[in-house]
Amino acid sequence: MVKIASSPETGNAVIASDAADEGLEPEFKPLTAEQAQAWRQHNTMASPWRVLFLQVAVGALLAILTGLVSGQARLAASVAWGAVAVVIPAVVFVRALSRQMRRTQPGSALVGLFVWELVKIILTVALLLVAPKVISELSWFALVAGFVVTMKVYWLAMALGWMQRKSKPTIF
Repeated sequence: MVKIASSPETGNAVIASDAADEGLEPEFKPLTAEQAQAWRQHNTMASPWRVLFLQVAVGALLAILTGLVSGQARLAASVAWGAVAVVIPAVVFVRALSRQMRRTQPGSALVGLFVWELVKIILTVALLLVAPKVISELSWFALVAGFVVTMKVYWLAMALGWMQRKSKPTIF
């Protein structure tokens, strides 16, 4: 089996054999430019915008199904507000994070990550706190259900990405 790791000396991606599994010191071989390019194509980053789209779709579907099954608009609105409390802060965070990725100073980017994560948390809490004022006859159970299901879409997106990678042929 072939493993890809980062060389501590150079920071470059390298291939390590299973020698470490056998108790031996692993051999590190730097990747060629072609191998590195093939690795990048095989291991593409998942777009955070795709995850957000999936969250919006799941939240909307859950709200619609809740409204249809229960026949109560207040439950559907509560579920929808739970989804909104996840999606709006996530949109703000992803937008800010995409700007942070352009920074050349890692320390500055890291501070920005923490600041925007704090903004996301504060915005989420604020949306949850104003829910009773926005939705008359709010159902907290439905709101929390919409919130949790929409939040767990991250796991669904990760699983879908993993399944896509499993279906691709291996390069090495």
